[in-house]
Amino acid sequence: MAGIDEAGRGPLAGPVVVAAVVFAAGRTPVNGLDDSKVLSEKQREALYPRILERALAWKIVFVEADEIDRRNIFQATMHGMREALLGVAHVADCARIDGNKLPKDLPCPAEAWVGGDARDRSIMAASILAKVTRDARMCELHAHYPQYGFDRHKGYPSPAHLAALREFGPCPQHRRSFAPVRAAMATRPTQGVLPGLPLPD
Repeated sequence: MAGIDEAGRGPLAGPVVVAAVVFAAGRTPVNGLDDSKVLSEKQREALYPRILERALAWKIVFVEADEIDRRNIFQATMHGMREALLGVAHVADCARIDGNKLPKDLPCPAEAWVGGDARDRSIMAASILAKVTRDARMCELHAHYPQYGFDRHKGYPSPAHLAALREFGPCPQHRRSFAPVRAAMATRPTQGVLPGLPLPD
């Protein structure tokens, strides 16, 4: 059974990150799993390497801001979920995907589980991989664009982030299809192109 979850649908900047995790049948070989939102940052970071080590297979997919703008956030998320499942399909007979919608053209049977990140341990593991990976990317982006405070709010529309958007305008990592970013573009120029940030595999 593959569990699939995402992190980053709501932010104004940065990627959506989708993860898929497959554990062997039987007892899950990682203790302490839970929905990533109820775990502390320290707990998530401790669980992350244990999940990678003990899963039969795992896959992490980045859907970058320009692709989110091109596809829209829903379709971008569905695309990321399909790509993540394709990455573990060689060991997955079926999948459980957090949410109420399934992507099209999946490589195996799948179920949509509302609240799955609190119900299924493979989805919990996927939620942790997605959250830790995305938070690390946003801290990386902070090094290039410190004026926005990405290391603190991770791109979500906090008051500080909205104030920075009004003051500086958007950077290339902002999602132009999101209303607050469009509003900022109307009054401030776009910040410079991101220099030399490597794309994920």
